[in-house]
Amino acid sequence: MKPGMTARRIACIAMGLLGAASARAATQVLVVAGLGGETQYEERFTQWSQTMAGAAITATGNKDTVVRLAGEAATREAITRELARITRELAAGDQFMLMLVGHGSFDGNEYRLNLPGPDITGSELLALLEKMPAGVPQLIVNGTSSSGAVAEKWTRANRVIITATRSGGERNATRFAGYWAEAMTQDAADRDKDGAVTAQEAYDYATRKVADAFKADAALLTEHAKLTGSEPGRFVVARLGAAALFASDPELIALRRQQGGIESRLAGLKPLKTDLPREEYYNRIEPVLVELAKLGEKVDARLAALGVKSGGGNAVR
Repeated sequence: MKPGMTARRIACIAMGLLGAASARAATQVLVVAGLGGETQYEERFTQWSQTMAGAAITATGNKDTVVRLAGEAATREAITRELARITRELAAGDQFMLMLVGHGSFDGNEYRLNLPGPDITGSELLALLEKMPAGVPQLIVNGTSSSGAVAEKWTRANRVIITATRSGGERNATRFAGYWAEAMTQDAADRDKDGAVTAQEAYDYATRKVADAFKADAALLTEHAKLTGSEPGRFVVARLGAAALFASDPELIALRRQQGGIESRLAGLKPLKTDLPREEYYNRIEPVLVELAKLGEKVDARLAALGVKSGGGNAVR
């Protein structure tokens, strides 16, 4: 064992990095913008969904795992097809995020998202979500009017549901989706200033902004957002500043992929801890940790070249 790399220190580093390895799994995102009906709403829904999809890429680090359906492309058939594809591709450790923008309706029994051609119902969407692997955490953000109608029906242990309204009876066009999109791009939403906007932070920002907007208009608040489910903070919906560069800079993207490979090797070593003598286990894991540390130095150098101050010796977050 190298000087300065004590067994205890290696164990602490390994624990943290093995946790990070699980976070390196893929996140699949589907953003859907339904019919606006009027020009002002068509423009809003288009802009909001574009912002959401663009910001989501900074969180996933892979534009191929973010799909946006809007306008005439946002049909029931297309949504069904994309959710079926995502279901096939999801694996253990992955996450899924669905963001819905547009006009919703509720007739007292069934929620519907207004789309070109046949609308898709809440029951149909739920059936598609239920086909996904049970162990995959799901974040569903329904920013449409009457969205509260699905909050309880869609609730599952692995699912966090965020709706723009608290019930199906709040039928007015909502502002929540616009502020959710804004939260995904604003430093003000990143409450702990770690460069990552979580679902909890985006929800808090959007609900505050909605209340402020109605107050500024001296208008009665007609929408009350609702969050159902546990640990919304586990979902990173966007990354800001230097963190966002890992989704746009080719060199940093390549380094991120390298880190994923190293962390996978660390994860593969973890089960050996109980089977190998202590010294042998740490001798096996130390070279991998050293390799990861060297990768962190390359990341810092690249960030410095881009004019970004790094934390020093940091691997990709």
